Amino acid sequence: MFIEAISSQGKYSTILIRESFREDGKVKHRTIANLSKCSEDEIEAIKLAFKHKKNLAEIDSINNIITLHQGLSVGAVLVIKGIAQRLGISGALGNSREGKLALWQVIARVIDQGSRLSATRLAEAHTCCDILGIGSFCEDHLCNNLTWISSNQDKVENAIFRHLYAESKPDLFLYDVTSSYLEGSQNELAAFGYNRDGKKGKQQIVVGLLCNVLGDPLSIEVFSGNTCDTKTFASQVRKAAERFGGGEVTFVGDRGMIKAKQIEELEANDFHHITGITKP
Repeated sequence: MFIEAISSQGKYSTILIRESFREDGKVKHRTIANLSKCSEDEIEAIKLAFKHKKNLAEIDSINNIITLHQGLSVGAVLVIKGIAQRLGISGALGNSREGKLALWQVIARVIDQGSRLSATRLAEAHTCCDILGIGSFCEDHLCNNLTWISSNQDKVENAIFRHLYAESKPDLFLYDVTSSYLEGSQNELAAFGYNRDGKKGKQQIVVGLLCNVLGDPLSIEVFSGNTCDTKTFASQVRKAAERFGGGEVTFVGDRGMIKAKQIEELEANDFHHITGITKP
């Protein structure tokens, strides 16, 4: 077998692996593989293997003159950054250093869930600083960045909402809550409450998530750990009425979420609701 390069008018080149054979006393060639999409380095490596195919051990001597280096990973950051752009997350966070750090926190969370320290270490294995255009950072920078995210949460959520809907308005919202227990005790919102994790003796926080009809998250809100489901509902109605346009809106929630008082709040804003029946 051998490698053959075929050019056409000096502009295009096709790199093929071919072999010779005899048929009816004539020497003919047939193509085994097309290497045109391979890099020059890969093609040269294949040529080297063919050259030493009878004694591949000779190739081992190359290790004495070649040093290999593992570069930073590129693909994961590029892919998730592209998804964040399509979803409007990148535009909502902006081009400031804090916005780019916040975007890295999103990307790092997708690649490998963990703490701010783990996100800092993850940056040492990925080309996030080059791709996102941010300088070096440490764990403290990411922790301080959480304050920036919290202060700008409404602006970010509104920008993502406008990206999704432009001038239109959603007519149905899905809402539910969950809780997350805490191992520590020094948390401003930590409290004892109905623990969905089944962790007795652990303080927790309550998290409410507001989504559109497709399940796309529109807003997230954290409450004190002893907040009951119905107490989280009023703020969601205000978001739909004041920030997300109002109109002919229907809220969907389970039977523990939408009760008599919550129905009154919905009707006061000319909203509708779908929920489970709690009485015959």
